Amino acid sequence: MRGDAYASIMAKTSTRKSSPQRSPHETPQHSLSGNKRILVTGGAGFIGSVLVGTLNRLYNQSHIVIVDELGTGDKWRNLVPLKFEDYVEANEFYERLDQQRDAFGDFTHVFHLGACSSTTERDAAYLWRNNFCCTRQLADWALWNDARFVYASSAATYGDGAAGMEDTSDDLAAWRPLNAYGYSKQIFDLQAQREGYLSRIVGLKYFNIFGPNEEHKGDMRSVVSKAWRQIEDSGKVRLFKSYRADFPDGGQKRDFLYVKDAVAMTLHLAEEKKAGGLYNIGSGEARTWLELVTPIFEALGRRPQIEFVEMPESLRSQYQYFTQANIEKLRKTGYAGKVTPLREAVIEYVTNYLVPRRAFGDGAGD
Repeated sequence: MRGDAYASIMAKTSTRKSSPQRSPHETPQHSLSGNKRILVTGGAGFIGSVLVGTLNRLYNQSHIVIVDELGTGDKWRNLVPLKFEDYVEANEFYERLDQQRDAFGDFTHVFHLGACSSTTERDAAYLWRNNFCCTRQLADWALWNDARFVYASSAATYGDGAAGMEDTSDDLAAWRPLNAYGYSKQIFDLQAQREGYLSRIVGLKYFNIFGPNEEHKGDMRSVVSKAWRQIEDSGKVRLFKSYRADFPDGGQKRDFLYVKDAVAMTLHLAEEKKAGGLYNIGSGEARTWLELVTPIFEALGRRPQIEFVEMPESLRSQYQYFTQANIEKLRKTGYAGKVTPLREAVIEYVTNYLVPRRAFGDGAGD
C-alpha cells in the first residue's frame, strides 16, 4: 500500500497552474530531483530515514548527506535500505561546519530533523545545546548558503493548548511548553521570529507521528509500537488512566498522523517556495487512545484486551489530554493529499513493518 500521501506527491506538479503539459508516462520533475544535493540531519532516525527513503523512491534522489548519531543501538538498521552520498556523525559535522563553512559543499535543501526528542529529558542545558544551538547554527549556515531550510519544531511548544494550537498565530510567546524539550524547540522559533527570518524558513510542528523506523526510540516511540510489543508479550495493552472527569479512561485524545503522511507534507513545504514560517503537521482530527490501539488487535487477529494503569506522578503535570492540529495553513499552500485513515495506517504499520520486522524501504510496499 503506497497511501494517499505518496499519490499527492506524484500529483503535485499537475495541480500547479504553471506546470507544463507532460506525457502521462513521463516522471514528474521536482525541485528535489535531479542533481540537487540535500542534507538531512537525523537522517538515520524515525522521520528522517522515511524522508530519505521517499526521496530515493519517488524523486530518484540519492545525492543526500545524512547527519546523525548512531550510538550503540539499532538505529543503523534504518540506513540499510537507503541510498545516500555520505554519512557524517553529528559532532564531527557541527565542528567542521564551525571551522569551515564550505566544508561539505553546497546544498539546495536542508532538512534539520535531528534533535533530542525525549519529553522526559531533565538536562535542560543539554537540550539547549543540542536542540537550540545546533538549529541556530544550521539555519544561519543554510541561509548563508542560499539553501531551503526546513526544520522540526514541535507541537510540544503549544503546552496544554490553553493558548490554542494555531500555526497562524504570531504571538509565539503566549504558548507555555510543559517540558524542557518543548521549550528547547520554542526558543528557536522565537529567535527566528525576533530576528526576522522565520518567514524565510519552514518550521514543522509535528503532532503524534507513528510508523516504521521508530523502534530505536525506546520509551519515546509511539503507543502503536509499544502496544504491539505488549500484545505480543502478554496479549493485552496497558493505557494510562485519566485524571480528568471530562475524559474517560482511554478517551484522552491526540492528533495521530502516519509517518508517510508527515513526510509527504514535509516534502511539499520544502518544494513550495512561497511557504514560510510555522506549520502544523497532523491529521487535523483528534482521536482517542482506544481508537488507536483497537486496530492493532485487529491486525493481529486478536480480541481487544485493554488494562488501565496509574500514570506516574512525574508525568501528570505535563500530560496533554487533547491535541488537534489545524492544518488549514498547510492546505492553503496547495497541499491536497488525503490523510491516511487511522485504522488503515495502524493496520498497515503492524502488518507490513512491525510483525515482519522490516524497515522503511525494505520491500514492505513503500
